[in-house]
Amino acid sequence: MGSRSDNAPKTATSARADTQPTAQTETLHPRAQGLDLRADAEILDTLLDGQLRALEAVASARPSISAGAALLTNSLHNGGHLHYAAAGSSALMALADGAELPGTFGISADQISVHMAGGIPADGRMPGHTEDDTAAGARAAATVCANDVVIALSASGSTPFPLGFAQTAQAAGAKVIAVANNADTPLLNLADVAICLPTPAEVIAGSTRMGAGTAQKAALNMMSTLAGIRMGHVMDGMMVNLIADNAKLRQRAVRIVCTLTDQNAEDAAKALDQTGGAVKPAILLLQGAASPTAAETLLRHNKDNLRAALAQV
Repeated sequence: MGSRSDNAPKTATSARADTQPTAQTETLHPRAQGLDLRADAEILDTLLDGQLRALEAVASARPSISAGAALLTNSLHNGGHLHYAAAGSSALMALADGAELPGTFGISADQISVHMAGGIPADGRMPGHTEDDTAAGARAAATVCANDVVIALSASGSTPFPLGFAQTAQAAGAKVIAVANNADTPLLNLADVAICLPTPAEVIAGSTRMGAGTAQKAALNMMSTLAGIRMGHVMDGMMVNLIADNAKLRQRAVRIVCTLTDQNAEDAAKALDQTGGAVKPAILLLQGAASPTAAETLLRHNKDNLRAALAQV
């Protein structure tokens, strides 16, 4: 599924009907019979095969992932906020993606929120009933604005919490990207960009932390990484919007600056000292920018794109 067509339905039911056919994520795997009687190696081979086949399902969604990345890029570039909305395993995949964006791409943490049904757990307790609360999802979306973008996830495609969130956010004018593992489902049908990941039956029926979760994590990582690249935060495979605030990142920043300027580590470190650990302006300094302020001005005039700013030094 790609972008929602103009005549696609904009509403969805708040609960899953018992009369619906069994979702693909709930069906029995063809190799599941007698699974618990097999040797460890054979069980692990079956589990690994399930993961690999789940990843294969991501390939068909590449056009939709690209369209989703474009929405992310536009919103974040223009000061919008990125909201993830999900329950259970899908929410944990969302958390893993969103929490890494500031460190990887220098995107402000203030621009990212993860809304998980029942809240993000501090331990192993993850209540299941909270995913059925459509009203809670709607309440959680109360802060969403028209300039924002929402990534709503549900393996089944019909989980009430992200549905309620997505409906409320869309009514506020925000763009909605939906990620689900079952086709023609309410969440996908209401989305501006629908990412369907048609993963095969789970080796453990209904355990969507397995194949479905693996595919979701891959799709989220691909989409947010493409957005980071399009925002100008990656150059030649390096994270040039890195802010070095610990020893490991400091060493990485020095390596990046050295690689992209052909300068030695000592000069790279001095430039980073002048820019407060920010890699982009440090590179511009070493390539001829008159001062950190001048480097920042160059970046601002080029929408924070380092390659474009370097062409003007």
